[in-house]
Amino acid sequence: MNRRKFLDTTTKSAAGILLVPHFNILKSKPELSDEVIGHCDFKYRIHKAWGNLDRETTPVKNCHEMVMDSKGRLIMVGDDTRNNILIYDKSGKLLDAWGTRFKGGHGLSIWNDGSEDFLFICDTKGSLVKTTTDGKELFSIGHPSAYGAYEKDAPFKPTESAIGPNGDIYLADGYGSNYILQFTKDGEFIRKIGGGRGMEDHQFQTAHGICVDDRGIGNPTLLITSRAANCFKRFTLDGKYIESISLPGAYVCRPVIHNDNLYAGVCWSSEVRFEEGNMETHPIRTSPGSGFVTILNKKNKVVSNPGGTKPKYKRRKLQTMLQQKPIFKHCHDVCIDNDENLYVCQWNANKAYPIKLERV
Repeated sequence: MNRRKFLDTTTKSAAGILLVPHFNILKSKPELSDEVIGHCDFKYRIHKAWGNLDRETTPVKNCHEMVMDSKGRLIMVGDDTRNNILIYDKSGKLLDAWGTRFKGGHGLSIWNDGSEDFLFICDTKGSLVKTTTDGKELFSIGHPSAYGAYEKDAPFKPTESAIGPNGDIYLADGYGSNYILQFTKDGEFIRKIGGGRGMEDHQFQTAHGICVDDRGIGNPTLLITSRAANCFKRFTLDGKYIESISLPGAYVCRPVIHNDNLYAGVCWSSEVRFEEGNMETHPIRTSPGSGFVTILNKKNKVVSNPGGTKPKYKRRKLQTMLQQKPIFKHCHDVCIDNDENLYVCQWNANKAYPIKLERV
């Protein structure tokens, strides 16, 4: 039941990305686990083997992010250059695999121009590339010094992108200089958003992810990850800070909007909550190998943490959230289908394929 251009300033290619002609899948997969995780009305049954493939022919290193296209196909990006892109159907069958040059394949966003889906792939080695869903490279963007946004020696390691209502492109330099770079749909540089790395309201501690939050009628905003600060930060589309959404204990990756709710993979959780403003002098002790999924409602209240502790509020203040069971390892992204099932991608998780969580 259903319930649930920019112009290439550095390179421009009409050639398609090399396709990888193998579609091997495991012929039999275990049934769904009897274990149910999550809280309130957001509970899920685990299907760990959903995305498993033949490691000899279709290997993965890190499954970084996943999106669903207009055909209902699930498209994943990773950093194994034998097949950067894997395309699944909802049953877990591999439909296509391509991409052999994204050594830092990390961010994956999808945008439809009204007639066709396009992918935006962030490579942390220093580029953002726009492609068709079958792997034809259209154009790319390189170091921001070409636009006068950075000095030539400034680090640039883009992690995520988002497309605004008018086609503007927002690029998060999460592993580099921690700015958000805004371009027109034709590739003209508009502005640099934020103040780089820091603890001020307009600054970021690892601007790892970004999305356009269109849940406010006629008033879309940017939601930007500040991962090491355990929060999302909301900005206007022209770069003015609005608010922070605190998620104590949760090193969140990119925010994902689905209907009225906000979802995110939690890459790991902290053992203790830091005192605001003291991060530089009081480092956070973290739990390596941990991770879970967190879900917020339209009021930005956490309502469920599949794989994590039940969200608790005291005097309207969210308490530290931790991994409860070792189901996941470094949740890096979550994708939601039309039946509200979740697909979880993990980083540094022993080359694990995506896991499905079936909504119950």
